[in-house]
Amino acid sequence: MMRPSSLIAALLLACAVAVPATDAIAQSRPPSGDDQAEDAARKRKRDAEFGDNQARLPELRNAGPCPFVKVLYDAGRYIEFTGGKEASAEVAWTGEIQRISAGCAYKDEEPITLAIDVLFAAGRGPKATGLQKTYRYWVAVTQRNRLVIDKVYFDLPIRFEPGQDRLYAVERIDGIVIPRATLTTSGSNFEVLVGYDVTPAMAAFNREGKRFRLDAGTQTATAGGRDQK
Repeated sequence: MMRPSSLIAALLLACAVAVPATDAIAQSRPPSGDDQAEDAARKRKRDAEFGDNQARLPELRNAGPCPFVKVLYDAGRYIEFTGGKEASAEVAWTGEIQRISAGCAYKDEEPITLAIDVLFAAGRGPKATGLQKTYRYWVAVTQRNRLVIDKVYFDLPIRFEPGQDRLYAVERIDGIVIPRATLTTSGSNFEVLVGYDVTPAMAAFNREGKRFRLDAGTQTATAGGRDQK
């Protein structure tokens, strides 16, 4: 773990909580009616599990809105191919940041204190070796649509059980502290971005809107927003 600077004072990272997978990062066939009902039930269970781990801060009357917290589109998914081919048979490891929950607190002349929970999905492809994978991701504080104030890297170790090809993990990050220049400086002046430490090839894959299906290779997305820097 990279040591935090004074701008993000004491980024405290709890251990990853591995949650048995209840639905796939990617599906191998078009869902039937029964599949859709089962997926809906799994999603409700996953959301309930994540809901128990959402970031909470003491109830305070903030001096203004919280910083914007979001996933950087180009770094929101991790897909590791072998052999230099974008094919389902060449996939080693996959990952996706599926949800972020955040809370902040500040008043008077105090700095902004922020806590976030990040829900990760991890997948083990046919070319994966072993049962363990350490994903690297980062959290960055920026002036909104401008400069990066600070960026900290974290390791997310994942261990799959034999025969398991996907699971979820929740990371809780407390103690993100953002100094305020003046009493009137609000959280809306800042963004907190989260993303995987991806290679240029992975970033280009994401930027082109491609998504991976376990048995169907890649396809280009036809809808969905992007947050790019």
